Amino acid sequence: MIVIADASVSIKWFFQASPEEQDTGQAVQLLRLVQFGEITLVQPPHWLPEVVAVITRVRPDIADQAIDYLTAMEIQIQQDSVMLKTAARLSRQYSHHLFDTLYHALAIHLDAMFVTADENYYRKVETQGKIQLLKYWEV
Repeated sequence: MIVIADASVSIKWFFQASPEEQDTGQAVQLLRLVQFGEITLVQPPHWLPEVVAVITRVRPDIADQAIDYLTAMEIQIQQDSVMLKTAARLSRQYSHHLFDTLYHALAIHLDAMFVTADENYYRKVETQGKIQLLKYWEV
C-alpha cells in the first residue's frame, strides 16, 4: 500500500507529547507501518521543507534531530508534470493552496491514499477520492 502523508500528519511524529496535538496515535501508527515496511510512504518534493519549517518555528530545539531523522528515512520523493497539472487543477477548482493539493494529486497519480489531518481541505475535496482524514485512518 502506498500512502502520502502531508505535513499536518508528519509533524505529529515530533509533537506526540503536546496536549494540543490530536490524533498523534494514528500518526505514530502510520509511521511505524512505514518503518516496518508494511506501507510505502511517497511524498512530493516540498514535504520535507514544509515539515522542517513547522518544527523550526514551534520547536527549534529539536529541528536538527528532526531533519536527521526524516532524511534517514529515505522517503521516496516524486513529481512530474502530470501530477503538477492535477495539483493545479485541484487548486483552482477548490480555491486551495497548491502545496496542499500537491499531496492529493500525488495520491491520485499513484492510485495511493492521501492521509491528512487538515479537515478543511478534506471537506472541500473528499468527493475526489484518494483522501482520508488521519483520525479515521486505517490500513
